[in-house]
Amino acid sequence: MLKFLSRVRIEFNALDPRVASCMEFLAQCNARNAKESNPACQIQVKRRTDDHPPQITVTFVNGVEEVFDATATPAQTIRTMILEKGQLLETEQMFREAGEAWPVIIPDEELHRHAPGTKAT
Repeated sequence: MLKFLSRVRIEFNALDPRVASCMEFLAQCNARNAKESNPACQIQVKRRTDDHPPQITVTFVNGVEEVFDATATPAQTIRTMILEKGQLLETEQMFREAGEAWPVIIPDEELHRHAPGTKAT
């Protein structure tokens, strides 16, 4: 998961009962496999003393920043969203390295063309 990120910032008040998602996500970030996937990823923890809701901010390697409301989003959902965006980044990079345009635009007539060996419905 961390291989797609350059920075993770986790903010929470330790006394807030809604802190579970932040703590679980922090544990995932501190796992050996995660750290080995990108040792350069900065993990910052800000312990708050106010009523600000728990929040997780991630910065992808391309500089795009995304903020997650950790009160309403489970850690596993955040992890899944990061992995999905990361795969998109990998695909985009692969196309750019091959000199292809991104995003790939498929003409409408090709979308509706039947592939050989399949039944037309």
